[in-house]
Amino acid sequence: MMKRSLLTGVAYHGNRMPAHYRVDLEKIARADMDIVVHMLSHTDWERHSKVIKEMCRMTMDAGMDVWVDNWGIGGSPGDKSHFLTAHPESRMMLSNGEMHPTQICLNSPEYRKFVHKWIDTVADMGVSSIIWDEPMVPTKRIEPGSNTRYYACACPTCKKIYEEKFGHEMTLYFDAEAEEFGIDTMVDFFRDVTDYSASLGLKNVTCLVPRYFFAAELKLIRRLSELPHMDNLGTDPYWSNYGAGIDPDWAKTHIDWQPYEYVYDRTKRMLEVTNSFGKEHNLWIQTHMVDAGHEEEIIWATEAAYDAGARCILSWSFAGAESNNYRCANPERAWEAQVEGMRRIRSMERDRVLAEHRAKYCK
Repeated sequence: MMKRSLLTGVAYHGNRMPAHYRVDLEKIARADMDIVVHMLSHTDWERHSKVIKEMCRMTMDAGMDVWVDNWGIGGSPGDKSHFLTAHPESRMMLSNGEMHPTQICLNSPEYRKFVHKWIDTVADMGVSSIIWDEPMVPTKRIEPGSNTRYYACACPTCKKIYEEKFGHEMTLYFDAEAEEFGIDTMVDFFRDVTDYSASLGLKNVTCLVPRYFFAAELKLIRRLSELPHMDNLGTDPYWSNYGAGIDPDWAKTHIDWQPYEYVYDRTKRMLEVTNSFGKEHNLWIQTHMVDAGHEEEIIWATEAAYDAGARCILSWSFAGAESNNYRCANPERAWEAQVEGMRRIRSMERDRVLAEHRAKYCK
């Protein structure tokens, strides 16, 4: 059977009852999706791993691929990890000495062992891929409106590695050296975990949020693309209400972006990197936190991603994220727009492929 030239998908979370998922899975199948992303947070791992495995099996039995998301196992994004309750020494520290509230240091040996055990659980589920969700170098403005930032991680372990690398003490403020150190740390971490997951037959996917002007994220995408077992890289150019609650100054830089323009630009720039390395890609459409009356933007964004060249397009998340605090204002209308957007690009791709066949055979 020929592989589809366009893959679509959706993230599913907020429900851990297989009977209810069976109803939702029918809706996802009717929407002609190819991929369902299931979360396996630390809480899921401890309380719902057998249920998640069953839901993954249901998804695969329905003919769809499954990616498992490392949702919050190392801190944000996602649910909180319980790892730090047993290993407080592994907490990230900012360069000003402040403890990061949720993030775990990627140089922590105990955390890496923990992640290997998590990967073992995913491998046992029989799925195809892990998606390493939104890795980033955490920073914090020294005050609102300032471009000067503190950064993480600056724990004793990281300080020692930094000093060995650069030959001097760690700097207080985020600069080119701090950025290089953060990226090197992530690349080293992902080399470890992707090598291990690949040894168990799993593919590795990652998605980076395009904050600020996207330069640092593109640099990280490029570095991660060099890893032999990082198979698929992407980005999630969310446009609506995004950043205001996280970083108001970041939100101001995006206020003039239109959904089509923003998604097209970020998709195009991401694909230039992944294509240059011969890597697969993923592109995410926002179907959460969309205001009432703006659901049409979901369709614009979906077509923008397709027009820019993306052929693996997913949405976060199912049914307008109805089960979450970051739900769309009108989840049902958001889901309808989500399905319509995917239907439209499926039709466009079908017409493109048929046109190629006609040009070749109908002479």
